[in-house]
Amino acid sequence: MDTSNHDDGYESCTDSEEEEEEEEEEMMFLVFPTIYCISSRREKIPVNTSILTGAKYIREILDGHPQRCLDILRMESHIFQLLCDHLRSKNLLKNSKGVSVEEQLGMFMYMLSRNASYRTLTDRFQHSPETVHRHINGCFNAMRSLAFDLIKHSSLDTHWKISTNPQFWPFFENCLGAIDGTHVPMTITSNEAAPYRNRKGTLSQNVMVACDFDLNFVYVSAGWEGSASDAGVLKSAIQSGFHVPPGKYYLVDGGYANTPQFLAPYRGVRYHLKDFGRGGPRPKNPKELFNLRHARLRNHIERTIGVWKMRFPILKVGTHYPIDTQVKIPMAATVFHNIIWSHRGDEQWLDTQQMQIDPLLFVTLPDGDDRPRHVPTSSSNQRDLGNSMRDEIANRMWADYQRIRSERSSRRSTS
Repeated sequence: MDTSNHDDGYESCTDSEEEEEEEEEEMMFLVFPTIYCISSRREKIPVNTSILTGAKYIREILDGHPQRCLDILRMESHIFQLLCDHLRSKNLLKNSKGVSVEEQLGMFMYMLSRNASYRTLTDRFQHSPETVHRHINGCFNAMRSLAFDLIKHSSLDTHWKISTNPQFWPFFENCLGAIDGTHVPMTITSNEAAPYRNRKGTLSQNVMVACDFDLNFVYVSAGWEGSASDAGVLKSAIQSGFHVPPGKYYLVDGGYANTPQFLAPYRGVRYHLKDFGRGGPRPKNPKELFNLRHARLRNHIERTIGVWKMRFPILKVGTHYPIDTQVKIPMAATVFHNIIWSHRGDEQWLDTQQMQIDPLLFVTLPDGDDRPRHVPTSSSNQRDLGNSMRDEIANRMWADYQRIRSERSSRRSTS
């Protein structure tokens, strides 16, 4: 039987079916992606749907109860608005599409007041992570620019707190202020942690600050490892350009070397104010008297740091920001401190504030270097000059103190 025609028909049928199947497959490749894309677009749900947008939230705070503004923005509403206007006039911040300067700065202060993560900021202010990150960086850059104008001495003249007080005048007439180191927690990977481990065993950066007698910061240097001594940080700061005008000096504690530029108290002698508390014995010699009055003046730096950290409790906790951001936070906080202080911002509320960060998260940190730890040695000439200068001040002070006590005794005996 001849089957050739049958075979040809079979092959012809098979080829036709294969062609149809190929066409169907091609259609599927075209149709399925289109259906998937349409379906995906329909199923996509917007993330930022809150009625209370970031702009409305900041406006609600500024127009609301003063205490709420202090708690969240860390300053009075009028100071906040003045700062926004200044940043706008200096072109350091400007309104962007959908985000005003007020909202940008409000976002930044919310971050500082609550140690808020970028994710939290994204949710609270209803912006994309990219938008939040860009504006936070913009605020850091603006604070760095303001620092050049705001973190410095307004005058090198003798401060009125010295010139009008016979306990300090004329003995401290060339004193500009006080210097100290303070620790701020750091969050860092374990393989990089060793240099940042301080003597309390926690991780921190050692921040060197200087203030004047108006409680303004006049110098700040952040980012030093927590294991570094205050004196070591000061030495590095000097090598990096920190300068004391000729004939002037700062007061420092016993953790620093005594030089003509950095006047330290006598070691091994009563120093702290609590040592001279009520009912305690009077100063018995020139060294004790010098230490007492030195401590009273140097207390300005302790008070300044105390207010600074109470206003910005983010300086007491570890954050999860990148390392470079963690180093920028103390600088930004000093700028805000000076701005608020210059506009007579209230500080009494800090004692009873509603804490935005759980105090249980506060990191245990060193108080300071009252006792020297590996103090970098100054030249013997500098030490000798510093010691001679301190002795001369102490002896003049003691002579004046004895004279006044003698005069009072004479008046009492004749009355």
